[in-house]
Amino acid sequence: MSDRGVDVLAIAAHCDDVELTCGGTLVRCAEQGYRTGVIDLTEGEMGTRGSATLRAEEAARAADVLGLTVRLNAGLPDAGLFNNQENRERLATMIRELRPRVLILPYFRGRHPDHRVAAELGRDAAFLAGLKRFGPPEPPAHKPRKVLYALSYREDPVKPTFVVHLEEEHFRRKMEAIRCFASQFDGSDAAGEIFPTGQPLYELVETQGRHYGSLIRSSYGEPFYTEETVRIDDIVEMPVRSL
Repeated sequence: MSDRGVDVLAIAAHCDDVELTCGGTLVRCAEQGYRTGVIDLTEGEMGTRGSATLRAEEAARAADVLGLTVRLNAGLPDAGLFNNQENRERLATMIRELRPRVLILPYFRGRHPDHRVAAELGRDAAFLAGLKRFGPPEPPAHKPRKVLYALSYREDPVKPTFVVHLEEEHFRRKMEAIRCFASQFDGSDAAGEIFPTGQPLYELVETQGRHYGSLIRSSYGEPFYTEETVRIDDIVEMPVRSL
C-alpha cells in the first residue's frame, strides 16, 4: 500500500463539496480508526467568490478539521469537467495510489454539470483502475470494493439506501470544516446542490442534517445511495423501529 493509502476516499468536483455532503461521515470514519482521503477534481477557479489560491488554503484547513489522511487536487478545469479518456487515466492513477476500500461520489444527477460528471468520471475511473492492462503498470491495479453516492440536499425523489448516524461532535466538526470556506459560504443562502430556502446557508445545513437524522431517530445524519442491494445478516437487531 502507498504511504498515503486510505480506507475511505471521497471524490468531488470542487474543494468544499465533500464538507457539505459527507463531511460528518469522514469525521466519523477517522474517529473509528479508518484512514480517510479526498480528491478535489478542480481548483474551483471559476467560482464567483474567492480564488483558486484562497480555496486551496481553505481546503487545507478543512482537511485538518476532518482528520483526513490525505487531500489531493486533480487539477482538472472547473466548469469544464469531462468524462474523457485523459481524465479517466489521471483519476485512475490517483485511485491506484490511494487504494481505497470505499469510494464516496456525488450523486449522478445534479444542477451543476461538474457534479454530474464527477460522479460518472469517478465510477468509470475506479472501474478502470482495477484493470491490470489499463495504463502504466505502476501503481498496480486496484478497484474499490464499494461505491457510495452522497445524497445530501437532493430535491428529486430518491430514498436513501442508508443514513450514517452522526453524534453531536461529528456534526460540530462538519460545520467547523464548512466554515473554513468563508470565501464561499459566509453570508450565503445557497451552494452547489443546496437550493436557497430563505435561511442562511449554515442554518440550512443544520436543518438538512437534523432532517436526515430524524429518518433514523438520531440527532443528525448524512444520507447515501447504493445501486446494489444492501445485505442484512440479523433482522432482529436491525436499528430504527417500524412501529
